[in-house]
Amino acid sequence: MNKFTERLPHLTLLLAFKTVAEQGSFTRAANLLHLSQSAVSQQVVKLEEVLGVPLFVRSTRTVTLTKAGAALLSD
Repeated sequence: MNKFTERLPHLTLLLAFKTVAEQGSFTRAANLLHLSQSAVSQQVVKLEEVLGVPLFVRSTRTVTLTKAGAALLSD
């Protein structure tokens, strides 16, 4: 692999991010993706680590996009 492809996030991470963003919930995203909530959360955390920025502001009841998350979703 070259340096460019080493930095590309895996598509499953992007799908998890997109689904959470669209659903506004890790639980609803997990149900749609037929995964556990924990698995979806781990995928989003991994994507945040790869990109080096937080993508969501998480609270006990809500999930909202950060500016970086909104920019990624719009791309």
